Formats: sequence, structure tokens, C-alpha cells
Amino acid sequence: MGETGTDWRVLDGVTTAWFDAPSLTEGAALAGRIVELSAEIVVDLRATGIRVRLDSDEHAEAVSTAARELGLPANPGALQALSVVLESTDPPVVTPFWQRALDYAPGQDGSLVDPVRRDPALLIRQSIERRPLRNRIHLDVVRPPAGVEQAGLGEAFGAYGLCHADPDGNEVDLVPGDALSERTETSDWHAVFSAVACYRATSPTQQRDLTVAAAALADDAGFPLLVDLRPGLVILDSGKDQWVDDAHGLDLDFTDLAAHLQTAARDLGATADHGLPRFVQLFFDAADVAAVRAFWVAALGYTPDRRDWNSDINDPRRLNPELVFQEIDTSETERRRQRNRLHVELAVPSDLAQARLATTVAAGGRLLDESEGRWRVADPEGNELVVVSGP
Repeated sequence: MGETGTDWRVLDGVTTAWFDAPSLTEGAALAGRIVELSAEIVVDLRATGIRVRLDSDEHAEAVSTAARELGLPANPGALQALSVVLESTDPPVVTPFWQRALDYAPGQDGSLVDPVRRDPALLIRQSIERRPLRNRIHLDVVRPPAGVEQAGLGEAFGAYGLCHADPDGNEVDLVPGDALSERTETSDWHAVFSAVACYRATSPTQQRDLTVAAAALADDAGFPLLVDLRPGLVILDSGKDQWVDDAHGLDLDFTDLAAHLQTAARDLGATADHGLPRFVQLFFDAADVAAVRAFWVAALGYTPDRRDWNSDINDPRRLNPELVFQEIDTSETERRRQRNRLHVELAVPSDLAQARLATTVAAGGRLLDESEGRWRVADPEGNELVVVSGP
């Protein structure tokens, strides 16, 4: 890729770059130029920068040139991609369950992927190891009520009546979201742990104009809105809980901002797609929550939720899923000893993999095994993280 090659890394098989930006508005200027290059480029705009993913190297040089002209430097150290791996003795049996729960599409090698490439891929892999007890990791999935009903997972169980299990016993809490508020001015928005509105755009120009307008409104309010651009689509997202006053800690009512964003989208002719909002997070059961949480903060470069009572940790750029921790009953000795059927896989640029591994081990991780470009590490309670170097 010539001079621009240092901006880009291959991550999970995708040519990816991150460009630092001091505001949403300045990042939106780059996003606007990118959609004019190709409507197929995947763009994630954040208050601190912009991630760009290409299915080929065709537009890499043009994107890098535009970023340089706008004064937005590349920062490869910001790049990582988190996936969830599910091991099963019979993958074809469990796959339909997860496809319905997540509303994902089939990917390569038996994986399931988010069609709009926002939530983590689920990699379903063959295993011969029988592990009959409950995992210490499960998924939370939040979708609009119609999507939860259409998933058809059967009768739920558990304390909140939200839990479902696949034929192997892997669990998901499938949660129906709600309207953000009763105001008609926010009727395009759904509360799926995040506040999300998904708008269909009929042209790259409309997509660009909505992105620029949303960035300006969010910057004026001082709110770090998430703006994701996909082919024919603009997704506006608060980030988990960030529409709630005590979570964002700002002097604003997010529903007011949501109303202004909805007005801007409708004025530009964009149409809300009420079936698309989705939120996925990982939930860990731990005997020593503080120790396990501290490991994952360091290993993933995450930040703790600002609320003291909340155990969440999140990607500071809100590009990868939240992790949540709760105490497990320490009397469940066998369950705590059993290796999970679920683990986390973290793809990082190949030139940064050794540094990330060192950080992970220093945080209390135990290196279990390694092969070319892959390192399997256990946290203080045996939950596994596999660090994978690109490409």
C-alpha cells in the first residue's frame, strides 16, 4: 500500500485503520469523504477518532490521504477486535439457536456474524471435551420486543425470566428492549441498554449529511455519540447506559439530544429501521470479582464504569463489547473448576501482539499454550482469553 501502508493493519482478515480526531465534527469530515469514495466502506465515528474497515486495499491510500489532509493521524495502537468463541461437541446442533438469538448471519468456517458488523462475531468450533456444568460466562442480548418474540427460543427461565440455553447448556439472557421515552420526538429510538436509532439512507450524500449533522448536534451538547456508517445505513448510539444521567455525568438530558437527532434525520429524508437495534455484552461469574475484573481491564485496555456500584468495564472507544461481572457462589466448586465452553478471542495487529501478551500476563494471566500467532491465557479464575495476531 505504498506510503500509506503504515496506517493500516489486517485485523481478523480485514484491512483496518484508526485515525485520531479531536471531535466528532472533525471525524465526520473524514467520514463524509470516505462515503464519497465508496458506500461499502465500514466506518465507526467516535468523539476521539474514526475506525475504517475495508474489504480490499483499493481505497486505503485515498482514505489515508484524506485523513492527512484533515490533520487526523493514524494510530494503529488503538486497533483490536474481540470475538466470542463457543466450543461444542456438535456445532450444527447449537448454531441455529444462536443464529436466532442474535439475529446473526452465517459467516466463514461455521461462524455467525452481525450483518451490520457492530457486535462481536460468534465463532462456533468443534470440541471433543465434555463439559456438562454451567459456564461462568454467558451472553446478554437485547433486542426490540418483536425481535425477541421472533427468535422463538421457547420459555425462558432464571431469576428474571430472561435466560435461555442451547442444547449444550450455553446460556443467553435475551432481553426485550423498550422505547427510549414516551415522547413522540424520540419514537425512532430504542433503549437496548444503549439508546439506538438506525436510519436507512438512500444515497451517500444523505448518509454524509446525516453524519455531519449528528456530529455537530452531539458536539454542541458535549455528548460522545457513537455514529456508525454502513452501506445505506447510519446508526446513532449513546453507548451502554450513556443516555442515563448518572452514567454520562453530563449536564444534559439525552432524550432532548435524541429528539434533535431524530428531527435532523427526518428532515434529511432518512427513515428509521426499528428492527435493527441490538446490544450484546459478556457476563462473567467470579468468586473474586475485583481480581478478575482488574485482569480484563488490563488485558483489553478497557476502562471501568464511572459508577462505583457498577461492575461494567468498557472499550474506551466503544468499538468492542462491554464486560460485566457478578459474584458466584463459592460453594460451586466443580463448576468453578470446569473449563468454560465459551472464551474470548482478541485479535491485535501482529506488530503489537507481543506487547499485548506481556501486559496480559503481567495483569495476572497464566499462559496455557501457544502456537504460531496465538496465545491462550487464563485469568485468575480460569476464564480464557486467546490473543491472536493479524493477519
